[in-house]
Amino acid sequence: MNRRTTVGRYALGGTAVAAIAAVALAVSPEAALSRLRWLATDPLRFGAAVVVLAAVRPLLAWPTTLLAVVVGFGYGWVGTPFALALVVGTAVPPYALARAGRLRLGGDLDTVEDSGVAARFCRAGERFAAESGGVRAVAGTRLLPLPSDAVTVGAAAAGVGARPFVFGTALGELPWVLCGVAVGVSLDRLAAGSGSLVDPAVILGMAGVGALVLAGPLYRTFVRSDAAAA
Repeated sequence: MNRRTTVGRYALGGTAVAAIAAVALAVSPEAALSRLRWLATDPLRFGAAVVVLAAVRPLLAWPTTLLAVVVGFGYGWVGTPFALALVVGTAVPPYALARAGRLRLGGDLDTVEDSGVAARFCRAGERFAAESGGVRAVAGTRLLPLPSDAVTVGAAAAGVGARPFVFGTALGELPWVLCGVAVGVSLDRLAAGSGSLVDPAVILGMAGVGALVLAGPLYRTFVRSDAAAA
């Protein structure tokens, strides 16, 4: 059997298992865990299934932290870089689509006469990204407990470039990935009811850090500029 056939077999198997696991999770968490345990016995098969899960995640609007939970369950803490790469990678397709939609409004939004909501939103986002820097804007926003895809679309609408978007996503999602991997490592114990998920204090702490990172640029962009205009 050649390498291409082997890779194709793992991809097909991963697709099927990812779909079964998703359905089982909706019906019975214990059933999903039993399938994940079987999947984790083969690292290659498990990796293929997680990659497929990452590929379909934007279509299903699942939270990106789910990927970190699954990776933590199968690979433990050593899988943290893999989980972070998947989380960043799964944000790229929505970013590309939103970026293409923004470009349809016009390459330079300052010259667009359209006063619609989309144009105003893009211009406000551009001002904020220019004031804070793309990496800081994306990283700080991702620390907030907001839907990942909403942050992605906002970054694209604000004209954040691909490289700052990727770096900012990696920085901002890293704490969430660590939390997800921690949950995945303890998933069996949590399913048995002998523990809790992420401590709310951790979420509040990350949100506080994100607010501090963004407070200065937000003030300079929307408060001080409006006061100067008045």
